[in-house]
Amino acid sequence: MERITRRKFLKTVGAAAPAAGWVTGGAASPDAGGTEAFREAVTRYLETLARSDGGYGWEDQEDSFLTETYAAVGAYHALGMRPPRPAETAAYVRRAHPINGPYAQTRRHWAEIKEFVFQQIQTLLWLGEPAGEGFSRQVAGWRKVSGYTTAYEKGGNPVFRQEVQPLLCRVLLGLPCETLAEAFGGYLEARRRPDGTFNNTPAADGSGGHLVNTFFGIRAQQALGIAPRPAALDWIRRCQRPDGGFSWCPEPEVGGLSDLSYTWAAIRTLELLGGKPVRPEACRDWIRSLWNADGGFADRPGGVSSALATYQACDILARTGGGLRDTGPQDRPSRRRSVIPADLHAFTIQFEAPGEGSVIEAVELAKALKIHLWGAKNSRPGWREAAQACAEERGVPVTFFASDEAYGTRVSLPGLGSYTHVNDPVAAPGRPVPAWPRRDGSWREFRDECVGPLHAAGGMMLWQICDNEEFARIVLDDSILRGGYGAISTFHFGCHNMIWALPFMMRYRHEIPFVSLQDAHGESWWWSGMLTGFRTLFLAREPGWEGWQEALREKRVVAVRRDARTAGRIRMLGGAPEVREACMRRLDDWRWWDDSGTVLDRMPVSVVTVRPGDRFEFGRPDAGVCVRIRVRREWVEGRKLADPSAITCVGATLDGVAIKPERVAKRDAQGLLEECCELIRLPASSAKRILNMNFREQTADGVREFTRRLEV
Repeated sequence: MERITRRKFLKTVGAAAPAAGWVTGGAASPDAGGTEAFREAVTRYLETLARSDGGYGWEDQEDSFLTETYAAVGAYHALGMRPPRPAETAAYVRRAHPINGPYAQTRRHWAEIKEFVFQQIQTLLWLGEPAGEGFSRQVAGWRKVSGYTTAYEKGGNPVFRQEVQPLLCRVLLGLPCETLAEAFGGYLEARRRPDGTFNNTPAADGSGGHLVNTFFGIRAQQALGIAPRPAALDWIRRCQRPDGGFSWCPEPEVGGLSDLSYTWAAIRTLELLGGKPVRPEACRDWIRSLWNADGGFADRPGGVSSALATYQACDILARTGGGLRDTGPQDRPSRRRSVIPADLHAFTIQFEAPGEGSVIEAVELAKALKIHLWGAKNSRPGWREAAQACAEERGVPVTFFASDEAYGTRVSLPGLGSYTHVNDPVAAPGRPVPAWPRRDGSWREFRDECVGPLHAAGGMMLWQICDNEEFARIVLDDSILRGGYGAISTFHFGCHNMIWALPFMMRYRHEIPFVSLQDAHGESWWWSGMLTGFRTLFLAREPGWEGWQEALREKRVVAVRRDARTAGRIRMLGGAPEVREACMRRLDDWRWWDDSGTVLDRMPVSVVTVRPGDRFEFGRPDAGVCVRIRVRREWVEGRKLADPSAITCVGATLDGVAIKPERVAKRDAQGLLEECCELIRLPASSAKRILNMNFREQTADGVREFTRRLEV
């Protein structure tokens, strides 16, 4: 993360032969790129990730992404080379911020992710492009430590790696850092431990450091002219594991996997402190084990290659003595393909779908949208049972189960914080979600007291979201090692692709299944657009819970989205290539649109007969029968229901006689529309009556008229 000037970049370009020994200074050796064969293998892999817009992406994604572009260009730089299309890549990078700008793929969810801006600036400098004009004003505006909502982190501690970015970006741009000494000096000092390490929470709580936060903290303090504490050198060396890689701290009790990002942070920090690992050759051997047959590097032995891992590996090798000369990449594919049995089908499971309001409409939507397993979020007592009874009565093959969000519970790791939105339990059908009485406890307590019993009862814990990468990765690594989270959420209503906001989660795409998360905040009829737009698919022989459990174990699961957010294109996350291919071959099992792209059976109107005993139905009468008419409205985040609707009821007849339905609208204290329907109240009668309703819809192609007929 050093400042790379244009002159220095151009001087480095074209460097060739491998270096010897461990670099202890601030710059890579001029022949750090390694042998020609090594560079050729790595660059061949990088170009498989190149996209037509000049950017680079993950091997299983069609779109470019900033982080992978930053990493690919960084790998070229570490090899002493220029990317093939520097001008096109630079143009992409300037507009590629995932949250702001024309390439935005998601909205900001918590706090500003300043690291994306760092990636833009650094990539442009690696490319030999000026960055000051486009970013100096933005970076200069970062003058203080950000606030952070206690609704997500108990202590209101902002994410450490994001808070140091103003200093690191200033160094890159050649802007003075002294003006930030007062605003940031105290913050950094409060988070420096007595042994010279850093972490997310203040050191006064007695917690230890984190390797990645230590790297960022030392870099930030150096930008302010503050010397590091020598004790950090020994601490970092003790982070090296028996296999030669590094973990996040010495002797970790939680997590503890060797990982390339930790190893990269260790080597970079040791370089800053003028040191090297205790066992340097073991480290090089471990990095060698990450080199896959495709020419790229993985985060861990046996993992899938990525641009970020390849950059970090090449950067380490450049700083420690050249490329891998004495051996080629691993003589094996980066991942063994699995065989998908021919008798499997693609079924749909929805997590945190609506668990309130009309059970009739929930069942009818499940039928229309091909939803086989419906996870009801925080449902009212009796709702799931009523919905299941309704489904059985109507012959609809859907199973309802509990998929909750345990609001207000917090899970903590010393030094990293205590976070909400990480307790989303999923219970097997017919079983309740077990309560965690602590409401606030350590990860180990949460894992043993909440997650363990849930798994034993046939359920699972779903990871929703946490923007503290260091916290999230320890917990997810521990899940791999000791059991914990069974799936990771991706597509979402509020942050339409959580992975794009937090791209580090892509490290887990082949280790922990990815799923979609409806995260419903209303009843099914008003949430139907979200039920339509994104879902979770699983490959199984039957659509029940047992089939889902087997698919989860075998990792035959993908998250899929197709709606206005994706411009009508299918986007999949998670799942091995053979799983994705199998899902696409079975497209007719699950797609919710026709050949023209029109959504199938989203039910432009709902006409439901409601009786006094239907306790979950809005508009139920005290006696007799009530016909409730709802037209489709979009749920608009922050504004509830769109008003007006593009569909209106323009007339109705009962047994041929014109009638006027009663319009009912309900608004909250802020005047936002919560409910809107039309009711036709009928006296109890054994006679069959015919209700005809006429509707008009304003479409992009003009006015469409249609009718609905109901026998009451």
